[in-house]
Amino acid sequence: MSNQPYLDANRANWDDRVEGHLAADEYCVAELRANPAYVSKEAAFADAEMGDVRGLRLAHLQCHIGTDTVSLARLGAAVTGLDFSPRSVEAARALARDCGVEARFVLGDVHDAPALLGEQFDVVYTGVGALCWLPDVRRWAEAAAGCVRPGGVLYLHEVHPNVQALGDEWSADGPRLTYPYFETPHPVSSDNDTSYTGTARLTHTRTYEWNHGLGETVTALIEQGLRIRFLREHRQLCFRCWPHMVRDSAGWWVLPEGSDRLPLMFSLLAVKEG
Repeated sequence: MSNQPYLDANRANWDDRVEGHLAADEYCVAELRANPAYVSKEAAFADAEMGDVRGLRLAHLQCHIGTDTVSLARLGAAVTGLDFSPRSVEAARALARDCGVEARFVLGDVHDAPALLGEQFDVVYTGVGALCWLPDVRRWAEAAAGCVRPGGVLYLHEVHPNVQALGDEWSADGPRLTYPYFETPHPVSSDNDTSYTGTARLTHTRTYEWNHGLGETVTALIEQGLRIRFLREHRQLCFRCWPHMVRDSAGWWVLPEGSDRLPLMFSLLAVKEG
């Protein structure tokens, strides 16, 4: 069976999420509109790891409503966002206008990114919660690498595949391994009438996700001729995965005890040799 019906269902679900995400605290849209100096914590984190992006041409793949894209523009990059959800792209364009930020947003499938964007970039950025919606990490790596100019970089900040493989419940012994760690031919499906923010009421409730092991992701990028400059695992998460998690001083969610037991996110920077 083709994966297209799964991707179509995910697109409809993400269209449904837009209105609620614009109002959600997690996306900080009100702060972006009200404060010209405000940037999302995800963009600030990426900027600190990537280095100064001022004056660089940057593509944000799977940009959703554009909060990180607008933030990276405020940090000085010339930004282009790409997303498969028409409502997300409309919202991102409106957000950029409201914020007085120059940004280009393109509608389309990330797998077609090189043709859709029509150029190569100094930086290709993929933010949190993007890869799990894609069935084949090698196909994603080919498209993402195709958008990087020789000498440019790809930066990825993502939920750790360990977290994707664990269930929502936390027992006395910790979380239980519930879902596949490695990429599988068939996705894990779920039905929810709200998004993870709790603010989006969904008509299209069924979604499909695929996990990708850390080794699979890194190897897929290496196979595209990218050189990994760093791979880092992190103790903080951008959403509250388990009820007993607490916020740290920077607003990330962390485990209150035993934080060294489990990596929650990872980031990597890869260079395309010129």
